[in-house]
Amino acid sequence: MQNLLSIAADIGEHLRQRGETVAISESSAGGLISAALLAQPGASAFYRGGGVIYTPQAFRGLLGLTKEDLGDMRSSTEPYARLLSRTIRRKLRADWGLCETGASGPTGNGYGDAAGHTCVAVCGPDGFEVSRTLETGLNDREDNMRRFAIEALDLLHAALT
Repeated sequence: MQNLLSIAADIGEHLRQRGETVAISESSAGGLISAALLAQPGASAFYRGGGVIYTPQAFRGLLGLTKEDLGDMRSSTEPYARLLSRTIRRKLRADWGLCETGASGPTGNGYGDAAGHTCVAVCGPDGFEVSRTLETGLNDREDNMRRFAIEALDLLHAALT
């Protein structure tokens, strides 16, 4: 957790200095991304909110998205992560949107991705978007959850610096 808190502290400082906010959509990280950001003193200045989008009910209920919104996209892909980062950013009126979606383990997901697979995406001002995929090769659920959260926070940190 210390790695998460260290990265989150730096992200919080950058966002505060810039007067900007972030919204989070996470799945396999299970809330660790939001927890790390919210652990920072004064998080209300930069953290707009977030959700653990773990089921179709959360996808529809929290993000208001439908199967039609997906088109030919599927979960745990970079295009899907970019869509969710844009959606959470828009819904919460944040400057930045961050999404993580994957398979923490101990088995893979229903789409054929192995445990240890995640895609993360960040969107921001002026049409900024970036995404990447991480394959840990591990089936340790807790370890993957931490690694996924670090990957997402690292991507946001890089976008801010």
